[in-house]
Amino acid sequence: MYKIGEEPDDLLYWLSRPPAERIQALEEIRKEYNDWKYGPERKFQRVYRIVKRKKADRQ
Repeated sequence: MYKIGEEPDDLLYWLSRPPAERIQALEEIRKEYNDWKYGPERKFQRVYRIVKRKKADRQ
């Protein structure tokens, strides 16, 4: 526990960490947020697109 005004500088800590570790921490935060917001069993929505094709010239 730190006293107000005596907290360590988070920015300096994260700048001292390797990029891979920073990305991993960010992914963990993102996953925790999404689990909290949307639940742990999210699924992709289906996307349908209708494509009109030209009929091939038949001879």
